[in-house]
Amino acid sequence: MSGGGMGFLFSPERKAQAQTSLQAIMSETKRQMERSVPFAIEPVVYDFAINEKGTQAALLSGDNALMPAGYYTQQAPALIRSEVSRLSPVRRAELERFTAACRSNDEYAGMIQTLFDHMLPTSHDAGGNGKQTLRTLLDNFGFDRLQHEQIRQDLLSGRIGLAQNRLPATSLIEDAEADTLDETHRVLGVNALAEGRVAVVSLAGGVGSRWTHGAGVVKALNPFCKLGGRYRNFIEVHLAKSLRVSREYGIALPHVITTSYLTHEAIADHLAAENDYEYPGPLLLSPGRSIGLRMIPIVRDLRFAWEEMQQQMLDEQAQKVRERLHAALIQWAESAGEGADYTDNVPMQCLHPVGHWYEIANLLRNGTLQHLLEIRPQLACLMVHNIDTVGADVDPAILGHHIHSGAALTTEVIARHIEDRGGGLARVDGRVRLIEGLAFPSEELESRLRYYNSATYWIDVDRLLAVFELTRDSLSDPDKVDAAVRAVAARMPTYITLKDVKKRWGKGQEDIFPVAQFEKLWGDMTALPELSCRFVAVPRIRGQQLKEPAQLDAWLRDGSAAHTESLCAWHRTDSLIGTT
Repeated sequence: MSGGGMGFLFSPERKAQAQTSLQAIMSETKRQMERSVPFAIEPVVYDFAINEKGTQAALLSGDNALMPAGYYTQQAPALIRSEVSRLSPVRRAELERFTAACRSNDEYAGMIQTLFDHMLPTSHDAGGNGKQTLRTLLDNFGFDRLQHEQIRQDLLSGRIGLAQNRLPATSLIEDAEADTLDETHRVLGVNALAEGRVAVVSLAGGVGSRWTHGAGVVKALNPFCKLGGRYRNFIEVHLAKSLRVSREYGIALPHVITTSYLTHEAIADHLAAENDYEYPGPLLLSPGRSIGLRMIPIVRDLRFAWEEMQQQMLDEQAQKVRERLHAALIQWAESAGEGADYTDNVPMQCLHPVGHWYEIANLLRNGTLQHLLEIRPQLACLMVHNIDTVGADVDPAILGHHIHSGAALTTEVIARHIEDRGGGLARVDGRVRLIEGLAFPSEELESRLRYYNSATYWIDVDRLLAVFELTRDSLSDPDKVDAAVRAVAARMPTYITLKDVKKRWGKGQEDIFPVAQFEKLWGDMTALPELSCRFVAVPRIRGQQLKEPAQLDAWLRDGSAAHTESLCAWHRTDSLIGTT
């Protein structure tokens, strides 16, 4: 139902009733699923008629030799903007007939006003009301103006930028060893679970544009695979795994789902409609409290992206067109003001997410961690994972390994496959740490690393708070927490990226501009000298991330889906689950 059509045959006496009912069913289905599944159009019901003549054409001549009005709505603006001397005689004659028809033919009445609407920009969102809405959104979503101004100054001064994303070329980047899992530590993990010292955090702040090829739906709610007899979404799978662990160890396992301005409302509404999938343990949403405001790009970053980074070479004419486009965009950036706030669009197009480093920091800022500690004063460890790492669960052996090591942060890594891109485990200038894909001085270096970051982390709560110079008691002081988050964020690398943003205006007109935005990534925490880190190699069946639907076939064939299904408990029973 997300695209394409279906045909139905009804008894003539029930046809009208069936059409009404079918329209209601499809519209209700779209309403329920439109935030989790892409829909191309609003569902419609219409009659099919048989065309006895098939495809046909009519020859029009003289003053009637005109295309439909809709054709000229799209084509005439470009012709009008062109110099008359550059138009062919046929095009000039066509424009003359079209102009005459606008004066005398009822079918083309009003076309002059329509063409003006298409050719002249009219933005209803750039005025005072739109800007007020943008300010309101920034305030509601936790925009840090001090940090924003610091990033702007760093961007203008050249301290950060596309070229500065990379580590210095002189950095020594070598392959590194990871710990092997020791099953003798399982008992330590079992005891920690039974004592209620563990909670799960599922990161669901992104919309997963790669998963839906750009559609604006929430990946965490996408029913991606049939498991346990019906199609399940990512959140349901993770809650089912936590339910199994809760039953197995007799403890209601707290489960936190982090959200963002892009996902919070949809996830909250869905869980309410599904009664939290009857999950018995504490189930908390951690709303985003960090947001970014896009900026006009710096010209040197535009030149770096177009001249230094790899691009496909086009044929001579196409290459000239692309170069003229680049020159025009550079002129736009200079005239708009390099590094200035990008506000000349609808408010949601001016905002951007700021990276998954903040999803952990938000636990401190929005009070979720404080609430967790009130519910579970004995809580000592968080297992944090991406929503698309569907094979990860609270494994007592890995938990015990983390506890035994005494590390503040333990990262699960998997053996690298050729399609794995985005960083990995390395020894950088003597320190074993995670390195993000954006930071490699050259792409070839990444392929030398054996281990890929699965983005599943085991975090010691008190040791993490110590890095922020916070304690459990100081979490109740929002000003102190905000200052602590800002201080640690300043020590994290700031990655600058360019994004193409659409601006619609007039009657369907559309421009595309490159804008600059930043992100900070959690893996860079492993570079902090005061944070003790360990890295443990886990099976790929546990650590693989589902980034694109094309991965599903192999995921089903290689046993990963069956393994994930074996970790889940789909239905709540009255079996004993403690509430310690």
